[in-house]
Amino acid sequence: MPTPKRPFLITAGLAALVIGLSGSHVAAGAATGARAPAQAPAQAPPASAVRDVVLAVHGGAGSIPRGSITPEQEKAYRDGLTRALRTGYALVKDGRPVLDAVEKAVNVLEDDPNFNAGKGAVFNTDAEHELDASIMNGKDLRSGAVAGVHHTKNPITLARTVMEKSPHVFMAGKGADDFALRNGVPYTTQDYFWTQRRWDSLMAAKGNPQARTTGAPGKDREVGGTVGAVAVDRSRNVAAATSTGGLTNKQVGRVGDSPVIGAGTYASNRTVAISCTGTGEVFIRGVAAYDISALMEYTRAPVDKAAATVITQKIPALGATGGAIALDPRGNLAAPHSTKGIINGYVTRNGTIVTRLYDDETPAS
Repeated sequence: MPTPKRPFLITAGLAALVIGLSGSHVAAGAATGARAPAQAPAQAPPASAVRDVVLAVHGGAGSIPRGSITPEQEKAYRDGLTRALRTGYALVKDGRPVLDAVEKAVNVLEDDPNFNAGKGAVFNTDAEHELDASIMNGKDLRSGAVAGVHHTKNPITLARTVMEKSPHVFMAGKGADDFALRNGVPYTTQDYFWTQRRWDSLMAAKGNPQARTTGAPGKDREVGGTVGAVAVDRSRNVAAATSTGGLTNKQVGRVGDSPVIGAGTYASNRTVAISCTGTGEVFIRGVAAYDISALMEYTRAPVDKAAATVITQKIPALGATGGAIALDPRGNLAAPHSTKGIINGYVTRNGTIVTRLYDDETPAS
């Protein structure tokens, strides 16, 4: 058997991304009365996590075997991940809040039609787009989330606006879209989100009502799913963000884990920043993101062990699969998945960018 290719590497200073099939990182002020968690307790060094990471992103869990996509498709996905990583890294490097880094990194992926968020969102059963997102600040546990928005170009920006310009954590539907308009978050009509391949996926699902998909990669699924970002700064502040279009042909009004704090997104300076992707209903039932944090805080488990316990043991035991990116305050990154693979990438302190698409590029735990 041929030797598996190594992950694709690139330095931040390169002028262009070179792709080849042969080669292969605080919102100002806590709310009144909020108490900031203490810094992370001492933990044993992780055994398998990637070290010295500033920011990581994901584009959905699933499977992309080598040879299943064209070189042009591979380049498009890697380019999208790289743009997101460069954008977030530049902000952290300039000393900007980690919330800025994760929001702007996710914005890049929301604007990229290759991923199931924003521009590339899938259709629900009524051929509409309903978008969900959440964001969390590890320094003070402030959070913002939106679900079922129809006219907001970048749902993650609206989620942050809910956090910073309202007394609320979670807003949904028309009220959330109206709140966006009142606060200057870019409005758009539904046709902005339309893409041919997501329409084709809807038509295929309509032909087989049981063939609902997540937009995550797999034999019967679109490549490019839910997106997310996690980041840490020099002061060991962490933040996380997640955005999605949900399931192809989903029931109108269905909400998955992505906008649910503690299920699809969580961040605490004591432990970890997490963004999840997978079967949302089960990630909600398993309180997956918070469970990873709790294992780290209460048992002192390192990030790789805690994340793998939830993603590769607990979630499958509940009858589902998925993945996550989990970044601790020391820059240790885990990307466990109970699917065959997970689209993801990260950038280290020295500016090296790694993008990972294929099943053999990211270890399962």
